[in-house]
Amino acid sequence: MMELVNEVLVRQVDIALRKLEAELMGMSAGTIVLQVRDNKVGRFGIRHLPFDYGTSKHEVVGMNAGQVKQLRSMAIESLQRKSVWTHGEIAYDFVLKQGKIYISVLFESNYNMANLMIRPNSKHHHSSEIYQD
Repeated sequence: MMELVNEVLVRQVDIALRKLEAELMGMSAGTIVLQVRDNKVGRFGIRHLPFDYGTSKHEVVGMNAGQVKQLRSMAIESLQRKSVWTHGEIAYDFVLKQGKIYISVLFESNYNMANLMIRPNSKHHHSSEIYQD
């Protein structure tokens, strides 16, 4: 059975993507990056090439408001596939082709070995305590 998606993370992804709407308008491709810590969005932004010389002499038509809204919905829906990790990065690669938005999602989990070496149930952690299963 699929784990329930963290509601705080869903709400924050929605807020982040709404904040980026004005920047997304007119874009035809790029990557939305969200850094996640404790299942909460920290930094977020967009990576894109505003100009791609040599590939086309035609003006590129970017996303409209409806397509940006669809992108946001697809991104939020993809969180259903996020597993149990709480720290990492989410990258949404998007492209607009013939008026249709396509999205690929990359989930990256991050762990810290120092945190794993401390007993997880101990109230007072000491650096000499070793994690034992």
